[in-house]
Amino acid sequence: MPISWWKLLAFLLIGAGPAVAQRVPLPPGAIRWSASRPLTVADFKGRPKTAQGHAALTSANINTGATCRNNVFAGTAQASFDPASSWVREPATITPALLRHEQLHFDIAEVYARRLRQQLAAMHVSCSQLGSAFDRVSQAAYTAWQQAEDTYDRDTNHGLLHERQAQWEAQVRQQLQELAAFAEKDA
Repeated sequence: MPISWWKLLAFLLIGAGPAVAQRVPLPPGAIRWSASRPLTVADFKGRPKTAQGHAALTSANINTGATCRNNVFAGTAQASFDPASSWVREPATITPALLRHEQLHFDIAEVYARRLRQQLAAMHVSCSQLGSAFDRVSQAAYTAWQQAEDTYDRDTNHGLLHERQAQWEAQVRQQLQELAAFAEKDA
């Protein structure tokens, strides 16, 4: 029975120069979400705690950044996977269904990163108001993402309800497609 994720929102404010939405530096070893690079069993390098009875845990993050240069705001959000905090209890016996369930946790993080990118692209705030506006939008996205992750595990019983799992997979694929305009260029 897999459980979901661990989350992190990082705020980065950079000064002077032209405004360009830049990639946020990820923690060492983190894997940036990519449609062409699905998770593998080897990506799960963490160790489960004995008290955790689940079969796996995916540690996904949404890393955020903002620039304010020449009084022009630009922001970004990137989904990433933390191998050191992600684990599978029995790597030799992981099923394709379990790996798909864990991948979908990562995919859900990307859906909410794209939604946040969409919102950040629409933000028209002065640099003096950037902090509070950026914090408010980021926190709302983070809260919505957390609720979606919880609902996903509850609705699928951590991937054990195969029909509900298939419905979630289709729904998330559709959301990624609908938000394709807000995908990172090389994702």
